[in-house]
Order: sequence, then C-alpha cells, then structure tokens
Amino acid sequence: MPFTSKLFWAFGLLGLPTLAGAQQSDNLIAFVNPSFEDLPKCCEAPTGWYNCGKPDESPPDIQPGSFQVTKTPSQGSTYLGLVVRDNETWEGVGQRLSQPLEQDECYEFAVDLCRAELYLSLSRTTGEEVNYATPAKIRVWGGMGYCDKRELLYETPLITTTRWLTYTFRLNPKKGSYSFILIEAYFKTPTLFPYNGNILLDNASAIKQIDCNMKPMQEPEERPSIAVTVPKSRPATTPKSPQPEKQTSPKPAVANKSSKINRSDLKKGSIIRLENVYFDADKYVIKSESIPALMEVYDFMEQNPDVILEVGGHTNNRPTPDFAQTLSTSRAKSVADWLVGKGIAPERVQYKGYGKKYPIDTNATPDGRKRNQRVEIKILSMNG
Repeated sequence: MPFTSKLFWAFGLLGLPTLAGAQQSDNLIAFVNPSFEDLPKCCEAPTGWYNCGKPDESPPDIQPGSFQVTKTPSQGSTYLGLVVRDNETWEGVGQRLSQPLEQDECYEFAVDLCRAELYLSLSRTTGEEVNYATPAKIRVWGGMGYCDKRELLYETPLITTTRWLTYTFRLNPKKGSYSFILIEAYFKTPTLFPYNGNILLDNASAIKQIDCNMKPMQEPEERPSIAVTVPKSRPATTPKSPQPEKQTSPKPAVANKSSKINRSDLKKGSIIRLENVYFDADKYVIKSESIPALMEVYDFMEQNPDVILEVGGHTNNRPTPDFAQTLSTSRAKSVADWLVGKGIAPERVQYKGYGKKYPIDTNATPDGRKRNQRVEIKILSMNG
C-alpha cells in the first residue's frame, strides 16, 4: 500500500486528526499525531511520523508492549520509544510542518519525556541481550526534507528521570527557514564511547511562535524520590550464638575506608567501602546524610575522567536470597543514578547487586550485620 494511502487509512481507523485537521491556528503549527498514537508494535514509526534512523537498523517503537517496556502513557494509549546503540547508531523521527519555521523567528513546543527502567534488546556489538536503560537526550533539527539536518535547533539535558516530565523546547532558526523537523535520541555529550540507552516521548504540543525576548522556561527538575519498601520475607529464626562466618569470596583489598578517596591508593580492582551512605531499613532511597560521602565519589570521578567504576550493593543474611538480590541491586542503582544525575557520564558508572553472598563480618551480631549491609565502589578501569 502506498505510504499516503496507508497514512490516511490509519487516521480513519484510529480516529486521529487528518493532515487537513493539523493546520496552524493563529501562530500555532500543529503536529500530525502529536501523541504518537497507533497500534503498539516494535520497529515501526507511528502514523504521521517518518523513520529517520540508519537504513540497516530497525525503526523506532510504538510503546508500550515491546522489549518489556510497560510504562503507562502520559496521554492517550501509546507513546514513542527511541534508543541509542553501542554501535554508534540512534533512532529518530521526522515530519513535514504545515508551515515553515522562519529564520530569526522564535518558537516553542512542549513534550513529555522520561526513561524506561527496562528496555531489553540485543546488543549490536556482542549479540547478547542487554538492557537499553542508560539515559539519553533529545536533539531537534530543522531541515528541508525528511531526516535533513540543516541546523540543530535544540538539545535537552540528559533525561535521567523514570517518570514523565514536561520539557519545553525553544527553537530559533539562524541559518535558514525550515519546512521539516527531526526529533532524535542521542548520547550524552561529549561521548567517550557509544552505549545502549532509551528515551520515551509523549503528548507533544503544537509549535507556537513567541517573542524572542521572552525568557526561556527552566527545564523541569526531578523531585526527590519517595521511599519505597521492597516486598520482603525474613527467616523466622536467627543464630543462637555469635559464630564468625567463613568468607565466601576472596576478601578484596579495601583501598580506603574513609570518605576521602586518593587516586594514589588505587588500582584496577581496588574497592572503596562507602561507610557513610545510608538507607532506611529494607529501602533503597538514599538518605540526605549520605550526600557528603557521595560527593567525595563525585569529586573523584570529576577529577579522574579516565576512571570507570562499579557500584556494588550488599546485604546481611536476614533477607531471603531473592529479596537480598533485589534490595542490593536497587541500592547500587540508586547510587549510580545519583552520580549520573550529577553529570558523570553513564558509561563510566556501572552497578551490580551481590545480595548476601559476600559478608565481611559475622551476621550473628547487630554490628556485624550492619557492616555486611553496605555499598562499595570497585575500580573497573583507570589510566585508559
């Protein structure tokens, strides 16, 4: 079926506005299908939008439902899922506008953005299933054809939030007037190396012309997380007498137990135990008194851009194995997300939960259990 016929057939089926109904009103330029509504499916751009990805890569996805993405839309029934890949490719969609964006004029439009915690697909470099969960950003281009990149008109910050927030894009063409717009996902810049990430889009507003002297709106900020208790199950009994446990893994050399991290003490494989990072019992939201210790890690990473680290989470022996694994992973992820949110490149921060596999003290005493329930930093790479 020709594209035009397919387009209008889909509009009729879904009750979406036709091209004629997407004309501008006053100073508004309305998108066709601004909420990315369509039948949920993988690897196909929504009706009204043109795939602008690399020809030999799969198109974007109409979510939810594909690659284990389950997030509820912010508006309507579906939304757009875009990914960036570890083979240095990324996804985008384009559309012809009902009237051009004129040179030296100013425009705004808003769109809801967030990141999916789970977006499982195959790595393009290894062929193994991986989670495309690293934060990405959105870039907006103006051009004279589908996917034409004449001028970069807007670029968002890194979208780390996993809940919908509304972002306002300010466009001010300087090099020409443009009849087409391209919206694409892109890596954090500067990009040390490509990675697998995603970004979700929904509920785009019409483009409106504005006074260029109008003060730009501030980007939305992620609000502090609300503590969430992970479902758990505890054993009914505890050891009757304190008996030291046998170490279940080779004991790592801890480089520094204080909050001060010194590069001269470290090498690949070194572990730094973060003794002043706190969580409420059975929860994974970082407490405010942890910030000084985390700032030490952040400062160290800022001053040593060649370092790649892993945040490791550990629990004591009280939880069940499944809960211990979930809790330790969630706590490690919270610390990793905090560092990325402060501006550390996501490809430099990995995280992993080890559950209760590797105690460093006895679990038969309160103090021992407290020491075992910890967060550690492991140096994966330094000096390139």
